[in-house]
Amino acid sequence: MSSATDRPEIKFGPYEVTKQIFLVTAHSFALVNLKPIVPGHILVCPRTAHLRLTDLSAAETADLFTTVQRTQRLLGRCYFSPPGDVSAGGSFTVAVQDGVEAGQTVPHVHVHVIPRTKGDMGASGTDAIYDKMAAEEGNVGGALWDVQRRPSPGGGMARVEDAHRSARTAEQMEAEANRYRALLEDVAGGK
Repeated sequence: MSSATDRPEIKFGPYEVTKQIFLVTAHSFALVNLKPIVPGHILVCPRTAHLRLTDLSAAETADLFTTVQRTQRLLGRCYFSPPGDVSAGGSFTVAVQDGVEAGQTVPHVHVHVIPRTKGDMGASGTDAIYDKMAAEEGNVGGALWDVQRRPSPGGGMARVEDAHRSARTAEQMEAEANRYRALLEDVAGGK
């Protein structure tokens, strides 16, 4: 497998994210999140920057969700106990914020794949993940947009701020992407 620097540049909306990517398919790519809500929160995107889910072709849609399933298996190996036991070791929140009114802040379709384990949201309960997705925690593009102008996500959920959660460095995201890439190679090699 080639290193991230040997691959062609890939963009998530207007942002270059090549070093954050750990999986590329015919029509999709998966990348680590700048500000994950819980460990392992990743994004899966079509390679073509479509604004809405309904803009994808049938082939792109099939590939996007096949890639979501593949990343779920990978994340199950990383975050569930026993490792890889997707059915017994944990759950997933799989979400698409399809349009500004739904909270989308990067103009590029993306699927949030969030591994979930018992108690991961603490006393706030399992549905708190949706509050966080509608708040700063889920504002994937917010930190990136801050260098230009930040759009405001729409939707009707109250904002929840989390002062303890900050954007990760490019090096931290690249290290996580490299870890996932190595795991994918192990799985493909039968290890």
